[in-house]
Amino acid sequence: MDTSRTSLLIGEEGIKNLSKKWVTVVGVGGVGGYAAHMLVRAGVGRLTIIDFDMVSSSNVNRQMVANINTIGKLKVEVLKSQLLEINPDLKIDIVSERLTEENLDIIPLCDMVVDAIDSVKDKVALIMHCKEKGIPIISAMGAGNRYDLPRFYLTDIYKTHDDGLAKIMRKKLREAGVKSLDVVTCDSKPVANHTGTVGSISYYPAMCGITISAIIINKFLEKN
Repeated sequence: MDTSRTSLLIGEEGIKNLSKKWVTVVGVGGVGGYAAHMLVRAGVGRLTIIDFDMVSSSNVNRQMVANINTIGKLKVEVLKSQLLEINPDLKIDIVSERLTEENLDIIPLCDMVVDAIDSVKDKVALIMHCKEKGIPIISAMGAGNRYDLPRFYLTDIYKTHDDGLAKIMRKKLREAGVKSLDVVTCDSKPVANHTGTVGSISYYPAMCGITISAIIINKFLEKN
């Protein structure tokens, strides 16, 4: 992959550093798919991507893996193909399973985990596992039911507000004894939606995923 433009910013040592990093992305839909793309384009050399789901027509409005030709295909297989077209030398492992508390051993001892899954129970299990194993993790909070200008930022889970998912996660993690957790959240209030299905728009999950990738890249570069 041509890294000439990136090296103007971070130098050849930065490029070499990123090429040695290994990130696991759990959930490769709206948030996770964009995070994976940006990590690879920035030069991260190894990815593990985990997702059990197939592309559906309702994904096309917001997910990198979704278009009329990928409907019905496994998201991890579509994403792998896309990422290898960006960097043919990328080391990538795919796991087409739903992550639960029963199969946490599929999480490798990598440099960073991106939690981009929706299920509260599975999110808590993943976070607890990473905390126990000493694996750095960043969790995505709510990115649905909003369409204003996205303002995502990094904070601790216990400093979040106006985020329904974060509210539930705060309670669950406090009960589990988790003292802190890096999360990406936004400071806008969701639109009222009484259908039981989360509404979404193209740019909101994308901005969340891109913000996560930017935070990870900067963390990797700061350590060196």
